[in-house]
Amino acid sequence: MNRRRFLGIGAAAVGAGALGAFALPAAARLLGEGRPGLLLTSGLQPPEAFQVPLPVPPVLRPLRSDAGTDHYEIVQRVARLEILPGVKTEAWTYGGSWPGPTLAVRSGRPTVVRHRNELPVPSVVHLHGGHTPAESDGYPTDLILPVRSGGAGADRAPTGTEWMRGMAGMPGMDDAADLPLGRTTDGDRTYTYPGRQRAATLWYHDHRMGFTGPGIWRGLSGFHLVHDEEEDALPLPRGDRDLPLMLSDRAFEEDGSFRYPAVDPDLGVPGVTGDYVNGVLGDVILVNGAPWPRLAVDRARYRLRLLNASNARLYRLELDPQPSGGDALVQIGGDGGLLEAPVAHDAVEIAPAERFDVVVDFSRFEPGSSVRLMNRFGSGRTTEVMLFDVSSRTVTDDSTVPERLSAFERLDRSAAVATRTFGFRRSRNSGGWTINQQPYQPGRVLARPALGTTEVWRFFTDVHHPVHLHLDHFQVLSRNRAEPGPYDAGWKDTVDLRPAEAVEVLVRFTDYPGAYMLHCHNLEHEDMAMMADFVVE
Repeated sequence: MNRRRFLGIGAAAVGAGALGAFALPAAARLLGEGRPGLLLTSGLQPPEAFQVPLPVPPVLRPLRSDAGTDHYEIVQRVARLEILPGVKTEAWTYGGSWPGPTLAVRSGRPTVVRHRNELPVPSVVHLHGGHTPAESDGYPTDLILPVRSGGAGADRAPTGTEWMRGMAGMPGMDDAADLPLGRTTDGDRTYTYPGRQRAATLWYHDHRMGFTGPGIWRGLSGFHLVHDEEEDALPLPRGDRDLPLMLSDRAFEEDGSFRYPAVDPDLGVPGVTGDYVNGVLGDVILVNGAPWPRLAVDRARYRLRLLNASNARLYRLELDPQPSGGDALVQIGGDGGLLEAPVAHDAVEIAPAERFDVVVDFSRFEPGSSVRLMNRFGSGRTTEVMLFDVSSRTVTDDSTVPERLSAFERLDRSAAVATRTFGFRRSRNSGGWTINQQPYQPGRVLARPALGTTEVWRFFTDVHHPVHLHLDHFQVLSRNRAEPGPYDAGWKDTVDLRPAEAVEVLVRFTDYPGAYMLHCHNLEHEDMAMMADFVVE
């Protein structure tokens, strides 16, 4: 189904009142394809595009491996990085780099990661897309407190309760004593990932309640790649032609530091200034932490693991020029791993936290030519993302994209034991963002699915919201009670909802009981209370 027909179906469904019980506010129907966020401009002149080579995050080696488990250690620390040429930027990092080091792990083999927090603030680590026990999932109040410094006579370090702040829009946000603290650790925390999931492009990032936006904005994100035998058996591009690409946008102060419109510059109180409550957009586009980079490529197929790690920016990615015949971006995977069969696109629309694995065949372009990756949702300089310089020489390429990629399991809607509806809307009273008209409150449970069961979850919106579900991936059943959209194939953990849209997904709750999260992944929305707990029992 092409995009024009998809949008037509969506508009017709809304206009005809086909959403029925979703009860969308009338004003939301007028918002069309409006995209969230407000542009925050830099205080210095951004560099010229395509001057910096594309960096590739290093793969972290295990600290040790035993018969059944790989053990890693990551130190979260402040580092001064040269993000813009000739300028140093103070960043919060995993291991001293941004993005943090890539973890490349095997499906079925447990991974244990010890995080030591040497930052000036608490942190929480969430493996996004990870099928993870609750105690290692990164619940937003499971704080890793900063390492205590000094000896006798040193200032007392704040306790976990003293670090806690409610989110803007949350009732009693100034009364930290009323907020449940979670499983807090002092200085370090060990996360265990059993690896009971298929090959996929995952990522890890900060998830502290009320401060996820500024934490990721300052650098707390990295790739976590899962590999398995099914994927290994395919003739897909590999090695140097398998590239993780983290897309993000930032703004910078005159001195090169990150510019972010926090209510409290010291980040003691959560939230952003009023103009930016619908999301923060930067005016510098970064790929793997580099501004508008370039990469020399062979005339061969490349696998691009596209991750939108921006706070709020949506991208419509397209190659310029297009190859003869179109279909430049051949999607082979999504959030939860390989698709059943490849899907060819002229462009890919990717919302915050979504991942698209695509194959690009650069032999379809003229030798010695340059190909830009464009963002058709951008304006001005944010329309460009990066540049590929296509080699003039002939190389050997034994990769291909097979017609069948994966033995794909389709969930059965008839097996669903419950249907639940979740409305993502802004509060008319507090100005915060809500789910089912309730701002987030830790411990307040919106759903209690039973372990091993399958349910239909319906999401509807007022404005644009990328909805993320922890624990298990899901399959999209419908948009506005019509077919899924052109970017909904495969297993998903984040689904992009456009204004006044309703989406149904089918999810099966497996393996791990406990408390998990449902939230918007526009980070300013998330930090202003658009989250909810669900408990698998």
